[in-house]
Amino acid sequence: QVQLAESGGGLVQPGGSLRLSCTASGSFFSIDAMGWYRQAPGKPRELVARLSSGVNTNYADSVKGRFTISRDSAKNTASLQMNSLKPEDTAVYICNVRARTWGFTEIDYWGQGTQVTVSS
Repeated sequence: QVQLAESGGGLVQPGGSLRLSCTASGSFFSIDAMGWYRQAPGKPRELVARLSSGVNTNYADSVKGRFTISRDSAKNTASLQMNSLKPEDTAVYICNVRARTWGFTEIDYWGQGTQVTVSS
């Protein structure tokens, strides 16, 4: 079982920055991928950024050049640095972790989400 602890959401003005963090804890063989999704009211959940195999990254086109995902493998923590925030970035940001169990089964775990609001 994996537990996720998220932090860093809040209210910021357009053009501002926020940093989200997600730490995984529990019993697992490995963390194969960590990432962030977001969901705005009335919209489907979408991938924001994902880091897999320690080096492969994927970003939504809408955040490329503004958001950066990083990972501290020793601490099982992923961080999302969000710069030049726009009102359309307003959403609940949800951490996702793909963990490999001791039986080598991959399971996706989801955090509870943290609210990011970009508004003047």
